[in-house]
Amino acid sequence: MEYILVFDAGTGSVRALLFDKNGNQVAASQFEWTHIEDPRFPGSMNFDVEKNWELVNTCISQVLNKSGVDPTAIKAVSATSMREGFVLYDHSGKEIWACANVDSRAAAEAKELKSIDPDLEKKLYEQSGQTFALGALPRLLWLKKNQPDLYEKTAYMTMINDWILYKLTNMLQVDPSNGCTTGIFDLKTRTWTPVIAEACDLKNNIFPPVNEAGQLLGTISESMAAATGLSKGTPVISGGGDAQMASIGVGAIKDGQTFICGGSFWQQEINIKEPVVDPKNRIRVNCHAIPDLWQIETIAFFPGLVMRWFRDAFCETEMLEAARTGRDAYEILEEKAKDVPIGSNGIIPIFSDVMDYMSWRHAAPSFLNLTLDAAKTGKKELFKSIQENAALITYGNLKIVEDVTGHYPQEAIFAGGGSKGKLWSQTLADVLGIPVKVPVEKEAAALGTAIMAGIAVGLYPDLETAVAELVKWERVHQPNEDHHQQYLAIYENWRSVYAEQLKLADSGKTRHMWIAPGISI
Repeated sequence: MEYILVFDAGTGSVRALLFDKNGNQVAASQFEWTHIEDPRFPGSMNFDVEKNWELVNTCISQVLNKSGVDPTAIKAVSATSMREGFVLYDHSGKEIWACANVDSRAAAEAKELKSIDPDLEKKLYEQSGQTFALGALPRLLWLKKNQPDLYEKTAYMTMINDWILYKLTNMLQVDPSNGCTTGIFDLKTRTWTPVIAEACDLKNNIFPPVNEAGQLLGTISESMAAATGLSKGTPVISGGGDAQMASIGVGAIKDGQTFICGGSFWQQEINIKEPVVDPKNRIRVNCHAIPDLWQIETIAFFPGLVMRWFRDAFCETEMLEAARTGRDAYEILEEKAKDVPIGSNGIIPIFSDVMDYMSWRHAAPSFLNLTLDAAKTGKKELFKSIQENAALITYGNLKIVEDVTGHYPQEAIFAGGGSKGKLWSQTLADVLGIPVKVPVEKEAAALGTAIMAGIAVGLYPDLETAVAELVKWERVHQPNEDHHQQYLAIYENWRSVYAEQLKLADSGKTRHMWIAPGISI
């Protein structure tokens, strides 16, 4: 059997996953990594390249030991990662600075960039599809102002997945699907545009070559083979951003397809054949990992984190039952919530707003419209309302996309941790009013990366064939039209209530759940 090794470098951990040619996960190893806050710089989240490379190496060793696979049977190695996190290097190729995607130290710099020209962010958005909210420009300006010695030494810049592949091949490069999230890419040409850096008074010469996902970067050297246990000469293949590789891993490879990734954040990825930005600047636009596709991306903040908070804070009974029975606590909660009426007896959760990329902020977290009747307002109703709320935000985001493109999806693919819940998946179908398909393989980003690497080394003839063979479906949830009509009314009411709650946060009477760097209210 032939195998593919993939690294998935997420926000909270790094994983190595070994897939066989048939797309089966053979072995995996995972370690959490901690992003260190420098006490001198509030909001900083430094990415420790030395310690984290040790974790990558340990993952390799564990996967090889667990699987018992001969390293020579591994025919390709590739990597995917969180977007927005990046690494800077000096002229010798040594890492000198790195940050995770959750780094938020550059709020003042984002405001400064906005003050240069009130229309600058909009102009850059029209070319790059990005704003200052998540991109690299404010952080680079922060480095220039606060650590000028490191800024002056900076000669190259890559993303986190590219850093892993650089360690294996000594080749500095980026791919468009992750590189574009810096905000320094031209969407149409899918490559760096130094003009954007110049407009922000930043270096215009730190940008390495660009390779689309699935390109041969090099092979494992003798010294790297000795250090990692991998086989000398194993091809190393370019990867991409996690959401884009996950799109491939669930078969979202054609124009018009919609993929919902239900994790800590919920991302909605809508494939488009030409890059189209929003005149109202509400949506994000990225390069897909497929060369002739782009993606509109909308994001719901924290549904997975909200659900985890609720479980940990209020569901000790279910967690104890899960430990005793070996079942998942969320499965137990879904079982208890399955008969809760549509709308959760009127509970109105306030967490994420729908997407507003240029003025991105969220009201203070809360549950509204509770009753004092324990039979109507209790744990199972609150649980169901969180699930409904994530689906309502998703619906709102897809309606924004429809406003921009004229297209509302005919069906959606749902993967990630949220898709494990059958009740949550059905609720999503009912709210959206369309069928929701759930794939068997939940590690979609890793599988998508493996598919692109496998094509590169000839294990699969082409992308369509690989997806047809490897992407399998666990279930399809058909929408209940009566429930959908009820949810349309619930959505309109939620939007009205949310607007009032956002005013409270904007006025300072409550605290925003999250507000983008540089936003002035």
